[in-house]
Amino acid sequence: MPELTASQAHRAYLERTRFGALDGLRALAILAVLIHHSALAQEGGAWSRGFLGVDLFFVISGFLITTLLLRERDRAGAISLRGFYWRRALRILPLYYLVVTLAGIYFVIGRGHLEVLQIWPAYYLFFANFLTEHIPTLYPTWSLSMEEQFYLIWPLVMIWLPPRYWGAVVLFGVALNVVAVTGMLGALGITAFQLGPLWVHLPDATYAPLLLGAGLALMLHQPRGFALLWRVFGHRWMPFGLFGILLALIFGLLPQVLAGVPYLLVHLAMTGWLATLVLREDSWMHPLLRLRPLVRVGVVSYGIYLLHLLVLHVVRLLGEQIGLAQDSAVFLLLYWGGTFLLAELSFRHYERYFLNLRHKSLGRMGRGQAQARQSKDATATGAAGLERLGKEQDP
Repeated sequence: MPELTASQAHRAYLERTRFGALDGLRALAILAVLIHHSALAQEGGAWSRGFLGVDLFFVISGFLITTLLLRERDRAGAISLRGFYWRRALRILPLYYLVVTLAGIYFVIGRGHLEVLQIWPAYYLFFANFLTEHIPTLYPTWSLSMEEQFYLIWPLVMIWLPPRYWGAVVLFGVALNVVAVTGMLGALGITAFQLGPLWVHLPDATYAPLLLGAGLALMLHQPRGFALLWRVFGHRWMPFGLFGILLALIFGLLPQVLAGVPYLLVHLAMTGWLATLVLREDSWMHPLLRLRPLVRVGVVSYGIYLLHLLVLHVVRLLGEQIGLAQDSAVFLLLYWGGTFLLAELSFRHYERYFLNLRHKSLGRMGRGQAQARQSKDATATGAAGLERLGKEQDP
């Protein structure tokens, strides 16, 4: 079979309605998080880096969100904030607010932890990344807060600024994250400050992976950027090469404490790995990431992320009663298996109901509808593809 040219591969990329490796990639990310929040986690070595699963989620999310916005802009002539926020709300809020409410009721009212009552509202406003203390089991919501902050700002940037400035915004944001870790912003009078229970600061370069994912989407959408990345990352074996580089950085070449430039190098390697997996659908790694168990874990990974500490709390209480060690196989089976089961039930019988509402009128593209109607036949295929990409691979 002859190799595709860069222009042929780019055309296939723009027409693609599903990236076949991303659910498997999400599965690897959430498995790393589950290890991190288990007795297997250690202070050093191979079992100490599970938190990087969140960073991988960020890269994927930044890429997919930006890709959806770019394709909507091409198809409809504009980006609909109303439609974007409607779809994001239906994906994120139902399970998130349910978990926050149930955890708050249980720990604040049921267990009498009144000292955390003042921080409970911060979760509903997505300020969890600025909290210094957390309601038990709600600690992972810090990352969802960061994603929501990104979702609030990035579409506005793409609407208000001309496209030629988007890449500059990405580079500035990444640089700002790295500089903030060094403390250099203090010389400019920009320092962290207390606001009630919140400690408002720019954390270690954690916004960077979201921005790098967005930057990857911007490059791949343009023929010149795609051609450049195709020459560098377009070989079928490249996913294994970038994965090897990522593992070498995480487990051998970088210091134990990741911050600033070392952390950025990990994010760049993750972004390069993602690039190798979305440039083409026939890489040597795709069959592994398309394995059905991995794909299913990836599909329900949002539920796993939100629910896993709740399940861990219950299993710990059970383990204390029957003398079950937290590093035992039985404990881990109850913890991980129970988390997947609960996430599967949530997705099938709760989350899916809200996801099916995205085709309703509030979720339709607002601006550009008139032009779309005038060329309905010409745009029907693109619209269906855009909806499928958003529905099946929503970040």
